[in-house]
Amino acid sequence: MKKILIGTIGMVALGLSAPASAADLAARPYTKAPPPMVAAIYDWSGFYIGINGGGGSSHKCWDFVTPVTGVLVGEGCHNAVGGTVGGQVGYRWQSANWVFGLEGQGNWADFSGDNTSLTFVGTGLRDRSKINAFGLFTGQIGYAWNNVLFYVKGGGAVVNDRYRSYDVITGLEFDRSNETRWGGTVGAGLEFGFAPNWTVGVEYDHIFLGNRTIGFTGSGNFGIAPLGVATRSERISQDVDMGLVRLNYRWGGPVIARY
Repeated sequence: MKKILIGTIGMVALGLSAPASAADLAARPYTKAPPPMVAAIYDWSGFYIGINGGGGSSHKCWDFVTPVTGVLVGEGCHNAVGGTVGGQVGYRWQSANWVFGLEGQGNWADFSGDNTSLTFVGTGLRDRSKINAFGLFTGQIGYAWNNVLFYVKGGGAVVNDRYRSYDVITGLEFDRSNETRWGGTVGAGLEFGFAPNWTVGVEYDHIFLGNRTIGFTGSGNFGIAPLGVATRSERISQDVDMGLVRLNYRWGGPVIARY
């Protein structure tokens, strides 16, 4: 009986001490949940300015316009090829993945070529053309995959042309003409944002310039072509194809966060 009483008292004492021991344990530290993942989205909105360079080819066909009747006599065609360098300035704004823009571009060019006239074979003339400069004024619409943008463009174009004919035997200039011709343009490009506010890309453009009748005047090197006197009229058709590499700097937030 005495042993049972002592055992019971010990168990009661142990039960009373357990809560006190638990109270002496340190509380579990509070751990904050990790923040949600943030995806960086490239923002194409803002003004930009840049440079470009590349090459191109202008396909030109000359037709002699006969006096009085106006009948066309084909003189032949040639491709005026060469390089170009210039710059562009524009503005883009982005809505979801769609990107819209306006751009003006101006380039110096050296697209030149020639062919022997099929009409003036007896006199031995060689027709030569050159594009000195061109400008593009376009709207753009594109689709962006983060920092990669594909776009198409279209609008107006203006080209500065120079035409010359040379005597095949002597190499002297026979007659000449210059013009500024307006037309339309379409193109497409792929652009990559490689650093905050910097992008690089490639672009293809086609310029439609149609047909136009041009008056020529003599160079003064020959008696039948006195300086400044009208010599003939030519209907000249031309289109331009070119490929460009472009580098742009943009003002605007380069990256936005999406949770």
